[in-house]
Amino acid sequence: MTRLVETSRPHPKPDLYTRVTDAIVAELEAGVRPWIKPWSAEHLAGRISRPLRATGEAYSGINVLLLWAEAVAQGYAAPIWITFRQALALGGHVRKGEHGATVVYANTFSRTETGDDGQDVERAIPFLKAYTVFNVEQVDGLPAHFHAVAEPRLDAVQRIAHAEAFFAATGTEVRHGGDRAYYAVGPDYVRMPPFECFADPEAYYATLAHETTHWTRHPTRLDRDFGRKRWGDEGYAREELVAELGAAFLCADLGLELTPRSDHASYIASWLEVLKDDRRFIFTAAAHAQRAADFLRARQPG
Repeated sequence: MTRLVETSRPHPKPDLYTRVTDAIVAELEAGVRPWIKPWSAEHLAGRISRPLRATGEAYSGINVLLLWAEAVAQGYAAPIWITFRQALALGGHVRKGEHGATVVYANTFSRTETGDDGQDVERAIPFLKAYTVFNVEQVDGLPAHFHAVAEPRLDAVQRIAHAEAFFAATGTEVRHGGDRAYYAVGPDYVRMPPFECFADPEAYYATLAHETTHWTRHPTRLDRDFGRKRWGDEGYAREELVAELGAAFLCADLGLELTPRSDHASYIASWLEVLKDDRRFIFTAAAHAQRAADFLRARQPG
């Protein structure tokens, strides 16, 4: 009889985790959040978008951060990324001398071993694999829609109304008042300063996205807990990074520009401490942020 069990035995090469984390740490040390400007310009896929595969499917988790950072660094307007072979299959070719971006694929493979009781045990072994993709701006000969520019967009009022509807549908209790934004886990509500206190509507909704991501950590929802004991400790910094990435993902999905919070410098310092201590946490934080964004999207009507 064969049983399937999971093992926490690490299989992925640690240098891949380290390489990704080092790149993000370098950006943070320079005072730059690699996810703070995740928009594309004048492209049919949208001014602000998650990175997309050739099929139009959005990337998720850590790959969103990797490709946003590469797009900002290289100045790409298009959010679409494809492999070398996909480019050939579409009738295109990557220009000579172009360098691709690294994305990762995580999965498990099964291995049968003999347990202490003499029975065969099938173990699920996790692995992480890197592969290379190219922005469509590095590729010639692709079908026209990969490079098509955007049509005139809806006006700002309609776009913000869409964001308003999204957050209302999550079921989050939002109380307005005071001069601080926070999530209170005990009474289970989000506190937001009045709308008119923000510099612009996008700043309001970006802050609401951050606090609503915190809201998903409640034990009755995603039950996310990093052992936080007090304000400013390591557990606090870990949860804040998840909320920051969750807000970035949600703002991209809603087509809203994510703006830096006023506590930009202090947050970066706390994240650097966490990431330098745990080279895999940026992967964990991105995965938690993805689950939070998926949870909130699942509460939308239809």
